[in-house]
Amino acid sequence: MKINGPNPTNFNPYKQSIQPTTEPKSETNKKDQIEISSKAKQLQESASDPKRAAYLEELKKKIDAGEYNVDIDKTAQKMMDFWKK
Repeated sequence: MKINGPNPTNFNPYKQSIQPTTEPKSETNKKDQIEISSKAKQLQESASDPKRAAYLEELKKKIDAGEYNVDIDKTAQKMMDFWKK
């Protein structure tokens, strides 16, 4: 006497490994590509601004000489304004 459970009799758990799988086609001529956003281009241009470069150089000199003081109230206010947005 043969008793079949809830599974069909032709059920093969290894059927997927027996059948050949098709691998996705890959393009061998694919090349890397990069896109720079307009915002990034603006930031890049502002980094080469001579006025900003002079300002940064002045700040570096003040820091090296120990003359640069941070206004903590102004810094805290700017942080609060930034996080309120």
